[in-house]
Amino acid sequence: MDRILEWAFAVSGLSGRLTVTTASGYRFDAGDGHGPEVAIRFRDAAAERAALLDPELRLGELFTDGRLLIEGGTLPELMAVLLAANHGSPPFPPVRGHGLARSLLRRLLDWNGPSRARRNVARHYDLDERLYALFLDADRQYSCAYYAAPGLDLDAAQTAKKRHIAAKLMAGPGHRVLDIGCGWGGFALYLAEVAACESVRGITLSTEQHGAAFARARARGLSDRVHFALEDYRAVRGSYDRIVSVGMFEHVGPAHYDRFFRICRERLAEDGVMLLHTIGRTGRPAATNPWITRYIFPGGHLPTLSEMMPAIEGSGLVVNDVEVLRLHYAATLSDWRARFLARLTEAERLYDARFCRMWDWYLASAEAAFRHEDAVVFQVLLTRRNDVIPPTRGYIARAERRLRRREAKLASIGDAELELRIGLDASP
Repeated sequence: MDRILEWAFAVSGLSGRLTVTTASGYRFDAGDGHGPEVAIRFRDAAAERAALLDPELRLGELFTDGRLLIEGGTLPELMAVLLAANHGSPPFPPVRGHGLARSLLRRLLDWNGPSRARRNVARHYDLDERLYALFLDADRQYSCAYYAAPGLDLDAAQTAKKRHIAAKLMAGPGHRVLDIGCGWGGFALYLAEVAACESVRGITLSTEQHGAAFARARARGLSDRVHFALEDYRAVRGSYDRIVSVGMFEHVGPAHYDRFFRICRERLAEDGVMLLHTIGRTGRPAATNPWITRYIFPGGHLPTLSEMMPAIEGSGLVVNDVEVLRLHYAATLSDWRARFLARLTEAERLYDARFCRMWDWYLASAEAAFRHEDAVVFQVLLTRRNDVIPPTRGYIARAERRLRRREAKLASIGDAELELRIGLDASP
């Protein structure tokens, strides 16, 4: 077994130097020597066999169970050793066969109806809210931040993300907005407070998020303009001037893309604007990492543009702009992980050490997917007509400047005055 394991690592094209100690005490090095130096140890022979047969799934499980130990270096450095030189290609030969099988299986089982969608969402988003408070920004933005300038911290980058999206949407007074997958309500509140939209309806399938978002709107005196519903996108009725979906499309599933975009077109006003912000892939369509779908995001799928565009075109929506955010999510996840590890003791009190190792692997492996593999974020701007959006991107920067001034103006007044003035002053 020792020699087989050594051969598998040797032919995997590793970057840097990986020192492996097997359960029997056998020690070997692998890698090209150009990169981080990391040392790992397998605690039992069964762990070694599992890693050989299905590394994409089993390495995360072994780390979570404490059967794969990092004795030198860090978890992100281990990810870099395994993935950087391969540019996202499978590091072990067996992974290629597993990847094909999983892609075929996904096509057979890719059904994410309303009841299953609700169960999948509950698995992740209905965890203890205090867990997310440990590592998210103050506004609980659980999606890719926008590091618009060097040196931004997480809170500033998340505000820049909201500002960037609102600017692209040209969201403002008089607009009725639908927020599909509203999370804890932060962006819906931003659209009402900063962009001064007339009304915002946020929908989610998470009972925890719905309750928190409802409470936030009430506490800020916005219940008359910002409404949150525990609702599936397929059940939405009415017409909206703006539709936005941030970090939700990854849960829709390819079998439902046609229906998703058809519904969005039906709900979008004739002169309306929609922005879809989703994690995606720049490579070929493939099954999502099996460890992530089993333990973190059941039912999740990262779309390529080639998977999305036929459904968009078939719906009758018009693609106005596609922006690809590269490395922004890697920076976001790095910030999240640093915050999580800084409060690890609190996380262990909420759950346990095993859960925290699982969460650590999740954050580190997700960062690696954006840093070393083909994961990116797509922002796709859609309309029903081709004459709604200005012909150049200059309007985005102008709108961002107006929103930034509005943010500063609101920050300069007290909470009591804010309640009186929200929505009344939308001047540039």
